[in-house]
Amino acid sequence: MKLGLHIPATDWEGGAAQLGSRLAEIVAAAEAAGFEAISVSDHVWGSQYTGGIEASQIEAYTTLGFIAAHTHRVRLLTLVTAATYRHPGLLAKMVTTLDVLSGGRAMLGIGVGNYPQEALGLGLPFPSLPERFELLEETVQVCLRMWEGERGDGRPFQGRHVQLGRAINAPQSLSRPHPPIMIAGGGERRTLPLVARYADACNLPPSPDVPRKLDLLRRLCEREGRDYSAIEKTAPFRFDVGPDGSKVDELLAQLRWLAGMGIEMVFGWVVGVDRIRPIEIMGREVIPAAAEMGAG
Repeated sequence: MKLGLHIPATDWEGGAAQLGSRLAEIVAAAEAAGFEAISVSDHVWGSQYTGGIEASQIEAYTTLGFIAAHTHRVRLLTLVTAATYRHPGLLAKMVTTLDVLSGGRAMLGIGVGNYPQEALGLGLPFPSLPERFELLEETVQVCLRMWEGERGDGRPFQGRHVQLGRAINAPQSLSRPHPPIMIAGGGERRTLPLVARYADACNLPPSPDVPRKLDLLRRLCEREGRDYSAIEKTAPFRFDVGPDGSKVDELLAQLRWLAGMGIEMVFGWVVGVDRIRPIEIMGREVIPAAAEMGAG
């Protein structure tokens, strides 16, 4: 099992004046500890989980560009981009730019979005759920068009929600055949069929339902003619090792539970991440142990 560091919020001691230097220290420590990837939330407000709507929350793709400049190896992605927040052509260009400037480390993490209050608050689009699913699929289709060949496929795109005059993309991404696409969510009627059709990774809520959902995904992949084993199975989680490592065994048991259900990679919010020591404990005691866990 591989582990990724998820940064859902930046409400850290020292405030905005020290945020840049603190983030640089955190991501450098995470890479040194052996984390496979670093993900950030695509939110513009805080939430009930991160200290309330006025808690510190920085923009996702600007942040990923900053993280790219302070790391050398880890994969970089949002967990996950709200499909409605950026025009698909621009989003494809942003992920391409991140991929090029990071040396081919970008992924596109994407979903339908789940925070209508922030969208309403800042005037961002947030249509009905059926429309968001339609836009999600068209966004992935646009990205694949933009990432085709040396400069995009160059053709128009005419969808119900999205229209492009010419799908041109230069410079082209370094990742081949394109930056990996993760579609997040466990919905069995809309989300998992989209994973089977387009995605290189899924991101499922950690629950006892995971085996059933993965079994469905396997059947959907067979229907689409896709290799189920080629889709990376991931989940979000909370990594709490305790301030002195006293909870390491508890966390390892939780990771074994996830691995036993078929999860191959976990993106975790490290409790106390800004104190660095929990990251170091993860690198010393959790990441090597997790690497020995095979997905069930």
